[in-house]
Amino acid sequence: DVKSYRKVQEDDDADGARVGGNEKFTNRPDNTAFTQQRLPAWQPILSAGIVIPGFVLIGLAFIGVGVALFVTSRSIQVLERDYTGDESGTPCASCANSNVQNCICTLNITVETLFKGPVFFYYGLSNYFQNYRRYGTSKDDNQLYGVLNPSDNCAPYAYNSNNQPIVPCGSIANSMFNDTFKLYQTVNGTRQEVSLDGKGIAWWTDYNIKYRNPTNNPLKDAFNGSNSGLFYRNFLINPIYWSKPAYELDTSDPSNNGFVNQDFLVWMRRAALPDFRKLYRRISQDKYPDGLPAGNYSLEITYNYRVYRFSGKKKVVFSNVSWMGGKNEFLGIAYLVVGSMCVFMSIVMLIVYAKFKFPDEE
Repeated sequence: DVKSYRKVQEDDDADGARVGGNEKFTNRPDNTAFTQQRLPAWQPILSAGIVIPGFVLIGLAFIGVGVALFVTSRSIQVLERDYTGDESGTPCASCANSNVQNCICTLNITVETLFKGPVFFYYGLSNYFQNYRRYGTSKDDNQLYGVLNPSDNCAPYAYNSNNQPIVPCGSIANSMFNDTFKLYQTVNGTRQEVSLDGKGIAWWTDYNIKYRNPTNNPLKDAFNGSNSGLFYRNFLINPIYWSKPAYELDTSDPSNNGFVNQDFLVWMRRAALPDFRKLYRRISQDKYPDGLPAGNYSLEITYNYRVYRFSGKKKVVFSNVSWMGGKNEFLGIAYLVVGSMCVFMSIVMLIVYAKFKFPDEE
């Protein structure tokens, strides 16, 4: 009723009044274009004359990009060979069924035509889940930056059974891939070693920013604790499954050791999917500027990394790249599918528009 309405108004006025003053409604926003939402605005009108040509243009652009990606991907050369050795009669079957370290097997490879350079050499693993959360957090960033004391994040690979600290600690470092490869070309019945370049295969940020070696010189003194000033003097040990310490990962290049070893940095960059490949080497362009010539090759593999426990697979991959990167036909197919759908939908909308809208406008 009218009395109740007036009572509500009086209560609202009292709530809005200032304490000790007569001015009312002080909580109201200012009477400006911004606070009262009177700013000029623009909203596109999506008419058929805009939407249909827009879909056609987007579709044609996607189809063009898709064709370029697909054709470029098909031109990339890839040579892939499995060397797991889980089947009898395969070259590495004797090594896969043995626990002997540094077991050597040879994989014969035939290159039919010139493998255009630069040629990249990868190793691949299947059914290997580097994306597990506990696996990914099992490392010590401070240690990898030069502070050798391991943290609890590395458990259960922070200390060994004798409570000795492990350097580098953690599951990722402990499971580092340790197969090694040598490539030979057979020329006139003799084998000639193909030069493999291992420099610069890791991310620049990993090598220059994220990882650091201790400042000790020589580096061996830091990793064996003799001059590190640690409480664990002379008791730092290697990861359980490492056959040599971190300061001897590359005996041919003293600067490629410790936490900045290129192979170590590549391994520490975890893969997102269970089937992945990681860069191992590049074919040296000094001796093979045009790539690998056609011919017979043999890949000598030092087989150390066991994958049968998790039903994994191992492979080697030779590949070159283009402006779009490595071979990836899916990306080109995805662009083609989306572009075709846009063109198809524009045709459907045009038919519907012509059937139901033209008579009304006329």
